[in-house]
Amino acid sequence: MRNKTRSNHDSRITNHVVSGNAFERKICKPEDLAARVAGLKRPLVFTNGVFDLLHRGHVTYLAQARALGASLLVGANSDASARRLEKGADRPVNTLEDRLAVLAALEAVTLVTWFEQETPLELILAVKPDVLVKGGDWKPEAIVGAKDVKSWGGAVHSIPLLQGRSTTSLIRRIRGKN
Repeated sequence: MRNKTRSNHDSRITNHVVSGNAFERKICKPEDLAARVAGLKRPLVFTNGVFDLLHRGHVTYLAQARALGASLLVGANSDASARRLEKGADRPVNTLEDRLAVLAALEAVTLVTWFEQETPLELILAVKPDVLVKGGDWKPEAIVGAKDVKSWGGAVHSIPLLQGRSTTSLIRRIRGKN
């Protein structure tokens, strides 16, 4: 089932990538990641998340993450992976393909990929980032892959969140529940 899901994402994303939008060339299939990362400037910063409804908190966080290195790789949770995070039955609101495209369009983002698993640990181990970053709701020692990144001499950072800027609060406001 996992391979079928990945292949469905691959074909839909490939169709978008060939549409001619330059930013979509920043979208990378997980199986092509090693080759693409090899060509990136170091230090390489890695972060991950759902990035469902992109808002000011997200773009501020991603710009701050990019400032910690020369390249920023973002790993997005697949739709199934995001649903397993129990953010709500109707989440993610945007499909993986749309979330990848929006992330790729951001100046701060060098490359974007996705993962099907519960955590991005496989991606982290595959690309060996120099810097691992998550939002301020994560303590550095609790970030998935922190121990590994530190073991090869990398750094781990927790970037403070902008208060009142979250997808959950945005959805509540849209629904008039704030």
